[in-house]
Amino acid sequence: MSAVRVAARPSRESHLGRIVLRGAAYVALVAGFIVMILPFLWMVSTSVKADNQVMEFPPVWIPSPVLWSNYAKVLVLLPFGRYLINTTVVSVTVTFLEVLTSSLAAYSFARLEFPGRDRLFLIYLGTLMVPGQVTIIPNFLVMSLFGWINSYQALIIPAAFTAFGTFLLRQFFLSIPPELEQAARIDGCGYFGIYRHIILPLSGPALATLAIFSFNAQWNSFLWPLIVTNSDDFRTLTVGLSYFQDEYSTQFNYMMAGSVLNIIPILIIFLLLQRYFVRGIALSGITGR
Repeated sequence: MSAVRVAARPSRESHLGRIVLRGAAYVALVAGFIVMILPFLWMVSTSVKADNQVMEFPPVWIPSPVLWSNYAKVLVLLPFGRYLINTTVVSVTVTFLEVLTSSLAAYSFARLEFPGRDRLFLIYLGTLMVPGQVTIIPNFLVMSLFGWINSYQALIIPAAFTAFGTFLLRQFFLSIPPELEQAARIDGCGYFGIYRHIILPLSGPALATLAIFSFNAQWNSFLWPLIVTNSDDFRTLTVGLSYFQDEYSTQFNYMMAGSVLNIIPILIIFLLLQRYFVRGIALSGITGR
C-alpha cells in the first residue's frame, strides 16, 4: 500500500506542475495581448477626441463628447478617395507581381537542375542583408532615368521582386513530393506545365502567406512613396496622412482617424486569409529542406 502511495505522489505533483505551467502560459498570453492591443485602443480613442483633449493628463480613454465627425472631416480635408485608389492599385499590383516573380524564381531554385544553382541562390539570399535604405538612391536614379518619377511605375516596379518571397516559396516547393512531378512528365507536361498544374495548386498556403506579407508591406509603405511622388495624383494614404503634421503642430485626432481607416483593409485581408497564413508559416518553416 505504501508503495502505491509513493508512486501516486509524483503523478499528482507532475499534474500540478502542468497546471501551473499552463496557467503561467495563459497569463503571459493575456499580458501580451493587452500590451499589443493598447496602442490600437489608444488610436481609436484619440481619433474621436477634440484637439484640446488629445494631450490631457491624466489621459482620458473615453472622451466626452465622442466626435465621430472627425472621420468625416478626414475625408473632406484630404483627397482621401484618390489616396485610397492609389494605395489599392499599388498594393494589389505589387502583390500580384511579387507572388508571380517569386514563385517562378522559387520553382527554378527548388526543382530545376542547372550549374551553380545553389551558389546563385546563396548570393540571391545575400541581398536580404542589404538594408532597404541603401538602395533608395540607386532606385531613385533609375526611376529618374526612365522618367518615371511621380508615376505608378516608380511605386510598383522596384517592389515587384523580392528575395524573401523566393526563399519562402522555395522552402514550400521543396516539400512537395517529386513523384507528382514525375507523373506529370509522363503525361507530357513540360516545366511550365508542372509549375502551372502541380506546383501552384498545391502551394495555396505559402502563396497566401507571401501575399499577406507583400500587401501589408506595400499598404503601409511610407518612405519610398514619399520620395518618388510629388502630387496628389499618385500619393498613397500613408504619405497623405503625414500632411496632418506640420512644422509647428500635429492634428493627432485627424491623423489617428485616418490611421483607423487605413488599417481596416489590412484587418479584412488578414481575417480572410488567416488560416492559410498560419498553415503556410508552419509548412514553409518546418518541412523545407
